[in-house]
Amino acid sequence: MKFTRKANANWQGTGMEGKGTISTQSTTLNNTQLSFKTRFAEGVGTNPEELIAAAHSGCFTMQLSFLLSELNYVPTDLNTEAVLTFEDGTITKIHLELNGVVPGISEEEFQNIALKAKQICPVSKVLNAEITLGVSLSR
Repeated sequence: MKFTRKANANWQGTGMEGKGTISTQSTTLNNTQLSFKTRFAEGVGTNPEELIAAAHSGCFTMQLSFLLSELNYVPTDLNTEAVLTFEDGTITKIHLELNGVVPGISEEEFQNIALKAKQICPVSKVLNAEITLGVSLSR
């Protein structure tokens, strides 16, 4: 299966005093605010790191559900918190904390399937993806 997804970011002004918005193709994010405060303090809006953590927790949890289903396990509840660490200008770590309810599965098998989901989740592998860039300057 192949598909594309789109998101758009707009920024006006300097990094510290400027502001921007981000929107997604699905319109789940629709001109959602971005600013220095939303990234490095507790401003209203979102930030790239929060979106990466959300994407990772969602992708991992869905991947885990697919793997469990392939083995005829039906999860009652899967909850994953992604904690992203940003340090000195770099994302240094993402910790996934999973809590699940899956009838009939042993703890060892659940852990093994979760480890596999972590390894094969597309967002976990994203840094190995091809990165392309299109640039346009408007005046």
